[in-house]
Amino acid sequence: MSTAQPGPGPSTGDSIFVDPYEPEFPSDDGEPMAESTLQYQWIVTIKEGIAALFADRDDVFVAADLLWYADRTNKYDVVAPDVLVVFGRPRGHRRSYREWVEEGVVPQVVFEIDSPSNTAAEMTRKLAIYDRRGVEEYYYYDPESGRLKGWVREAAGLRPIADFRDWASPRLGITFKAPRRKDALIVRGPDGARFRTFQEVKQAADEERRRRRRAQRQAVAERRLREEADSIARTERERAEAERRLRVDADHRAAAQSERAEAERERAERLAAMLRAMGVDPD
Repeated sequence: MSTAQPGPGPSTGDSIFVDPYEPEFPSDDGEPMAESTLQYQWIVTIKEGIAALFADRDDVFVAADLLWYADRTNKYDVVAPDVLVVFGRPRGHRRSYREWVEEGVVPQVVFEIDSPSNTAAEMTRKLAIYDRRGVEEYYYYDPESGRLKGWVREAAGLRPIADFRDWASPRLGITFKAPRRKDALIVRGPDGARFRTFQEVKQAADEERRRRRRAQRQAVAERRLREEADSIARTERERAEAERRLRVDADHRAAAQSERAEAERERAERLAAMLRAMGVDPD
């Protein structure tokens, strides 16, 4: 099995892919996406976790509960994996996954989450379909029992994964820790970060919004404190300037009074000199 992932191709974007309408290939099999909230939680957790891993790549398509047709001549040869991952095909909206529309590219990785109505015969049939169609990796998880199974393609076809303890998906790079108890699966990305449930993502988003609101309120409070401090500082500067002007005015008045006193003294001295010259004692 080749484990090399295709490199990013030209940017396609979600709006570029054109899904031709073919009414003879229905987009709905009449079955619900999930038969329990627990099954739905794990479908969404795995689908969204993988989509987040490849959010910066336009050539990786990830979908949940999408009908997959392999044969254009047989509309009854159809299966709907709970999650499918396709490398080498653009992101975009699809009514179904039809191989002839997708340039013959087969989904490389599929997941099945057990539902209450699943039977051993049905899961055996799905394994055979995925093996026949060329799937590289197939994972099955039963959240009710905690049972995890997996298969990886070798030359002879899909073979069971004997031990998940040291296992990492060749295509996705994700790892699994599956304690045998209800709803206990831990899926981690290549960076070690755990796939979070929708509720956990929502809680984190809510907390981030609350954190931003707290930061905004703190920023507003700090801005107001700065404005108040600036206002106080401005008032202090204005008061200091007013006091300086008062001191300057007082100095000017004192200087003027001193000049007037000096002028009076000089005038008195001149008058006294004139009187003495006239033989009059000024005193």
